[in-house]
Amino acid sequence: MNPHYDALETRAPEQRERDLMAQLPRQIAHAKANAAHFARSLASFDAAAVNSRAALSKLPVVRKHELIELQKQQRPFGGLVATPYGKLARVFSSPGPIYEPEGRSADWWRTARALYAAGFRAGDLVHNSFSYHMTPGAWILEAGAHALGCSVFPGGVGQSEQQVQAMAELRPNGYVGTPSFLRILVDKADEMSVRVPLTKALVSGEAFLPPVREALKARGIDGYQAYATADLGVIAYETPAREGLVVDEGVIVEIVRPGTGDPVPEGEVGEVVVTTFNADYPLVRFGTGDLSAVLPGASPCGRTNMRIRGWMGRADQTTKVKGMFVHPEQIAEILKRHPEVAKARLVVTNPDATDAMIVHCEVAGAPAGLANALAETVRDVTKLRGEVMLASLGSLPNDGKVIEDARKYD
Repeated sequence: MNPHYDALETRAPEQRERDLMAQLPRQIAHAKANAAHFARSLASFDAAAVNSRAALSKLPVVRKHELIELQKQQRPFGGLVATPYGKLARVFSSPGPIYEPEGRSADWWRTARALYAAGFRAGDLVHNSFSYHMTPGAWILEAGAHALGCSVFPGGVGQSEQQVQAMAELRPNGYVGTPSFLRILVDKADEMSVRVPLTKALVSGEAFLPPVREALKARGIDGYQAYATADLGVIAYETPAREGLVVDEGVIVEIVRPGTGDPVPEGEVGEVVVTTFNADYPLVRFGTGDLSAVLPGASPCGRTNMRIRGWMGRADQTTKVKGMFVHPEQIAEILKRHPEVAKARLVVTNPDATDAMIVHCEVAGAPAGLANALAETVRDVTKLRGEVMLASLGSLPNDGKVIEDARKYD
């Protein structure tokens, strides 16, 4: 059986670069002609001249954290989408809120390649525990599974007992979802004395920590990681070589110095900036806000594309908790709803390899029921559960942070 999805994965690096740079001017011209934001931001650039990484690096970066304001200014997509409603398949809402489109072409998010690298094949039944509600996570993986010839069970999130029962009776051999929820499912299966039939998993949405990876391996589940976003689809994915993540064939990845558009030397940590060849959502130099670095050399698996080290933190204060982005703007919304709180700081930790949120709030005194009310607001605004701790005025650090990622990854 072919270990590679197609011949694109094993092209000579020089050929791939020539192919990408030949496509790039056409994509720049398309973005300028059909997406209002790029018509403005790229007005002074000649698309035909953007045919090298050096030329690409001169274009402005549009960053993830800017999408909320851009979309407020120009509904629904901030002028970044080139396809009108009637020709889109779906429109999603991610926390922020940020609205994302989905086009009508097969495997629109380009996930089949990552699934194939993780061992998924035609005829598999895939248990999908990403959310099917409002956000695109489940649809991103479902599209790739269908493109491979797999069937999908739409498990979604929650109802772990019912999901385990369905696994026991339907016997899926593959799982897609967050690694933390897969661990919850296998632990629930142990409680129920049920054998989970899974043998492979493609996980995303959060860090795939070694303790979780090993715990799944001990249960016979071989897990791989995909790096994907709701804006771009798959950016990079893990292969059997287990050496970093191989960049997807449908994007150009740059690593730039955070806060700038300047590429950093190979191996230096910087922000992941992506240019996609998606015709519906032609993002040019999209700053993900994620940190990573290029790994030198080629992968032992035979794939010849660039490799990155994977997710290494956030370049801005926006962070991801249990697969959901949490933005500084959301902390501001919590403060707006509770004027008795002078200052707030969200701290994200991962005790026992599971993400947890604590919102520290400075108050002058503690009115009865305030902590409970704040916890309800945190859940309403972020769609995530968080513990609230009340603090005295002036007790939080004076460093400008409203979100602190205190998770440990070693």
